[in-house]
Amino acid sequence: MGPISIDRVRGTAGLYGALVVRGFRRYATYRAATVAGAFTNTVFGVIIAYTYLALWETRPDLGGYGVAQALTFAWVAQALIAPVGLFGGFIIDDLSERVRTGAAAIDLHRPVSLLGLRLAEDVGRAAYHLLARGLPPMVVGAVLFDLAWPSQLSTWVLFALSVALAVVVGFGLRYLLGLLAYWIIDVQGPAWVLVVLQLFFSGMMLPLVVFPDWLRTVADLLPFRCLIQIPIDVLLSEDTGTAVAPLIGVQLLWIGFLLGAGGALTRFAVRKVVVQGG
Repeated sequence: MGPISIDRVRGTAGLYGALVVRGFRRYATYRAATVAGAFTNTVFGVIIAYTYLALWETRPDLGGYGVAQALTFAWVAQALIAPVGLFGGFIIDDLSERVRTGAAAIDLHRPVSLLGLRLAEDVGRAAYHLLARGLPPMVVGAVLFDLAWPSQLSTWVLFALSVALAVVVGFGLRYLLGLLAYWIIDVQGPAWVLVVLQLFFSGMMLPLVVFPDWLRTVADLLPFRCLIQIPIDVLLSEDTGTAVAPLIGVQLLWIGFLLGAGGALTRFAVRKVVVQGG
């Protein structure tokens, strides 16, 4: 039993590792789109940075941030847009297309978990987008502005962990929405609702720390702050004095809920799949 269990674990790890690599390579083929995306994020980074400069010069220490922290927020947020899937797409489009063509029936009867398969591929996608679309804008921002970077290695490690958790939360949200394609033909309407909610309540439009108290309370009850606000709060924790452990805990709780719901809905889809077209 021992050797067999070890071999099985190694085989499973190898499978999911290969899926991560496949996800990375798949999106690495879209080089022109990557360059265009990185350029767009950089341009918007400059625009938002100057907007934040004007706002924080008028309201110093707004939300507990100084100017350097606000500028850091602007550029790191731009770097996280693609990795966390803030504008939807990816798994949503893939699942709806496979339902439309009938390929979804094959997906549901593979010996590997659909949720695990898609998560592994999305991790590879996110890793590529973080390197190719996330780092270039951050480098430009660091050259153009005085940003607030952590001085302790432990903070960087916790930030990397928080970003990884943000990727999984983003996947969980998009996976649940993508699964709606098994019951409704067109998921574009719900997908746009998700995009709007993510943009507003993640901190992308404006850091949640500057929201009115009642609106901040609403944002704290939703999973979207796990995508942008929490990773950046972890990054800036040395300057702001924010406790990191509760933030990581919130991300882990949402991951457990979203992946649990995704697994349950996937099992329901296996029993009640409706293939459109094909």
